[in-house]
Amino acid sequence: MAKQSIFGRISTLLKANINSMLDSAEDPQKMLDQLVRDFSNSIADAESAIAETIGNLRLLERDHEEDVQQAAEWGNKALAASKKADQLRAAGNTADADKFDNLAKIALQRQIGSEREAKAVEPTIESQTEVVDKLKDGLNGMKQKLEQLKSKRSELLARAKTAEAQNKVHDAVKSIDVLDPTSELGRFEDKVRRQEALAAGKQELAASTLDAQFESLEDMGELTEVEARLAELKAGGTPSQAAIDAPTAPYTP
Repeated sequence: MAKQSIFGRISTLLKANINSMLDSAEDPQKMLDQLVRDFSNSIADAESAIAETIGNLRLLERDHEEDVQQAAEWGNKALAASKKADQLRAAGNTADADKFDNLAKIALQRQIGSEREAKAVEPTIESQTEVVDKLKDGLNGMKQKLEQLKSKRSELLARAKTAEAQNKVHDAVKSIDVLDPTSELGRFEDKVRRQEALAAGKQELAASTLDAQFESLEDMGELTEVEARLAELKAGGTPSQAAIDAPTAPYTP
């Protein structure tokens, strides 16, 4: 019963559509790991069952060979007894001749028994030989499929690692606009332009402040001229033409 069970397991595993199982699995890697374990365990069970079946087959073959040999030996004994009986009968010793004929008959009966036993076991030997051959073929098929599973698992793990690495690279460059490689240069240019504008504003402000200082100095010079003429008027005179014509002296602080 155990042999039939292991034979059924071998047939089931050999017929398994691994690609279909992987496609429908939620976690293909776990599915592959489980399949590898199942195949490895089934191979170990199959090897044990095959070894036991082969052992039993060899015992049957040995018993069959012994029955065949015994049948041949009993045949030879029957022949020898028959010849002896013929010799004694020819010599006129009928009583002893009958005894040897009876021995020949007994030997022939045992020969027939051995032949029957040998013949009876032959179908069992034939069927067990067929079972052993099928188990061996199934075992070899399972070993080949196990290697395919291991190869598939290695391939899947390699693909998973590649995908993981690609995702990391994708995440690393996700913030960069790959469609516009000059976007970073554009932002840097805007920053430089703002700095240049700030510098220009500061320069303009500085220039504006200097002009205001110079205008203040000119206003002070004009006030000084006014004061001088007012003093002259109060002294009873009139502003001199020279003073009028003379250019206003620059103010020296």
